[in-house]
Amino acid sequence: MDSRNRTQTRTLKVGDVAPDFTLKSAHGEPWHLADLRGKKNVVLAFVPFAFSSVCSAQLPSYEEELERFKDFDTEVVSISEDSTYALTAWEKAINTSFPLLSDFYPQGQVVDLYGVRHPAGMAERALFVIDREGVIRYIEVQHSPGEMPNNEDLFEALRKL
Repeated sequence: MDSRNRTQTRTLKVGDVAPDFTLKSAHGEPWHLADLRGKKNVVLAFVPFAFSSVCSAQLPSYEEELERFKDFDTEVVSISEDSTYALTAWEKAINTSFPLLSDFYPQGQVVDLYGVRHPAGMAERALFVIDREGVIRYIEVQHSPGEMPNNEDLFEALRKL
């Protein structure tokens, strides 16, 4: 991460305990990271914008791989600063079934907690693999919003858990 652009944000690293949070899903239901502690691994996929071309390709690629994620006892969730209304429409448009979480208000609170705010204000495209005990085991940040992460890198990180 480029610390020159983020003087007020926290920088997490592999081995840190993942900060807990609660956000609303696209359907307005609360989703708590702590609810999965001791139960499942988690992939947090921060994305810049609903309906953008790269995000609209990235999330369906996870949907296509959900069975593989389940084989690793892993839940995938997406986080963006979009409203629940936008996320509900986007979920229908891209046909996803995993939680799309809204970090809308206060705007970007969890984005900042994880230190992945892009200098332009939105979330960076970032992935965090968190093990069952709540420890961060993998971090990938795409500083260019137009770059899509490689799913095989995620599965390699999950194989190591």
